[in-house]
Amino acid sequence: MKIQFFGAAQTVTGSKHLLTLESGYKVLLDCGMFQGMGPEGIKRNQDFGFDAAEVDCVILSHAHIDHSGLLPKLYAEGFNGKIYCTPATADLCGIMLRDSAFIQVSDLKYINRRRAKKGESLLNPLYTMEDAEAVLGNLFHVNYLEPFLINDEITFNFTDQGHLLGSAAINISIKEKARTFTLTFTGDIGRPNDQLLRGPEKFPQADYILCESTYGDRLHEKIQGAEERLLKIVRETCVVNKGKLIIPAFSVDRTQELVFALDKMEHAGLLPRIKVFVDSPLSVNATRIMRKHRECFNDTLLNYLKTDEDPFGFDNLEYVSSVIRSKELNDIKEPCIIISSSGMAEAGRVKHHIANTIKKKSTTILIVGYCSPGSLGSELKTGKKEVRIFGEIYPVNAHVEVIDSYSAHADYSEMIAYLGCQEAKKVKQMFLVHGELLTQTSFKRRLEEVGFEAVSIPKYLEEISI
Repeated sequence: MKIQFFGAAQTVTGSKHLLTLESGYKVLLDCGMFQGMGPEGIKRNQDFGFDAAEVDCVILSHAHIDHSGLLPKLYAEGFNGKIYCTPATADLCGIMLRDSAFIQVSDLKYINRRRAKKGESLLNPLYTMEDAEAVLGNLFHVNYLEPFLINDEITFNFTDQGHLLGSAAINISIKEKARTFTLTFTGDIGRPNDQLLRGPEKFPQADYILCESTYGDRLHEKIQGAEERLLKIVRETCVVNKGKLIIPAFSVDRTQELVFALDKMEHAGLLPRIKVFVDSPLSVNATRIMRKHRECFNDTLLNYLKTDEDPFGFDNLEYVSSVIRSKELNDIKEPCIIISSSGMAEAGRVKHHIANTIKKKSTTILIVGYCSPGSLGSELKTGKKEVRIFGEIYPVNAHVEVIDSYSAHADYSEMIAYLGCQEAKKVKQMFLVHGELLTQTSFKRRLEEVGFEAVSIPKYLEEISI
């Protein structure tokens, strides 16, 4: 069998790994969009590097756009096989792929107006709403821990990964001629103490592992400290400075986790009496889906539900769907909190909120998760004094704060603990994906220290035979 890495190779976005069996059968693990990579990301999104029509099936780890976002393009270019995923992932893809298509088309209109004024050629979206709608018919539900036979060569199951509602590690058993071997693709590894979801499950012993490595060189601060910091930032921004707190946040899980934190503060009488807006149609729909899938909740959240029936709603919280209402938020003069997608501030409504407030010293922009290099969120996080938004340069007069512990990605200690279910010496090879090269190099050393003997860091487009 051959593995070729068409994304998330020495970078944290665009997850796509193509398995080609000796029989010629092709399985694509994830079909993610490259995000926050500028012209290089645009180029990679336009060309898969393989023939979509030759892919027999897709197994999807979870619904984040950097893992699922090019499924409509795959379909539009000739793929017509099944896309295996958990039920919650299917529900999320239903809203996230539609939202991705909508954002591409609407943002491109704004960008193309500027390009037209400059006499530059106009850009086309990667796919349309029609493409997104069409590919949803190919989603096929597989429950956690349910063995599923794709054909005589391939059986797989999903184990809960705790990274996102419905996220999973993919555990594959492959029969090729006289041998049988196992391969696990971890997808994105969740946190053992996530505020909403169950922690990552143990997975069966694997011969080969494709392992994420996003935070392979760092440790997160404790979540209790994060909630204290969040409350402090709210008070300093909205009470002392009488400004707006803008929080770029992924619409699924991250937004609900922040709302849950604020809900607990409000429940305890700690939250100042200010308006809180969740400005994202996707967040509205994602919260509805989150409420539906209580089977993914951890015991902490299930117990909290006994005293508060709605952990994602409280007085002074407003979910915003309409464009008109979103624009009205820019005219609000009083202090408030605006939580809006995307989490890397690379697309969507949050870019408009940042552009509208970034020049004001009373504003705080709070980054609460990973931002890939080159994204607006990353530039703010690293302290740039000027940033480009929609083609214009803005001075960064706003305060920028960072709370990394809200990340849904495990840190290196948590990832090593997760891999502790494996007998390291039985793993013939581990491939590190979904991480920056320096981070992966650091994580590789840590893995070798705990007994994994063959750890490699594949390059973009590299093909390896196993």
